[in-house]
Amino acid sequence: MLMRDDAFRAYFERHHASLSRLAYLMTGEPAAADDLAADALTEVWRHWERVQAADDPIAYGHGILMNLARQWVRRRARERLLSFGAPGRAENRDVPAIVDVRSALRKLPHRRRACVVLRYAFDLSEREVAATLGISVGAVKSATSRGAKQLADLLGGSVTRIDGWEVTR
Repeated sequence: MLMRDDAFRAYFERHHASLSRLAYLMTGEPAAADDLAADALTEVWRHWERVQAADDPIAYGHGILMNLARQWVRRRARERLLSFGAPGRAENRDVPAIVDVRSALRKLPHRRRACVVLRYAFDLSEREVAATLGISVGAVKSATSRGAKQLADLLGGSVTRIDGWEVTR
């Protein structure tokens, strides 16, 4: 066990700074970068045998960090999107655009609305949407495509961007 600890300690000392830098570049948030680097190193420790057996152990650690950073970015995007109607500071919000999008969403048939919201607002994969709604992946693709087009038409056919959620024609 001591040899495993020493090998991991060496890995940690050699790569912690680069993992933290990578996390910062992916998130732009220093505190999140430190947390993500620590979480990535925790996962490296948990899967240490696989990491050591990998052709490029640092690439394995970078892969873990990139997955964690992607999850962090998605979570932040969801939080921003879900805060559209939440009480709080209204600054930096395009309130008329939010109202327009909500109004247009209410005009979509239920399945189209559900597919569009789950795909774009909650960033679920087509497979995840299909499982959530109990429909086929093909039905999700069709409903999402038609719903996005209908939503863009209802919004005047122009590109609408709200805190990173873009609806285009």
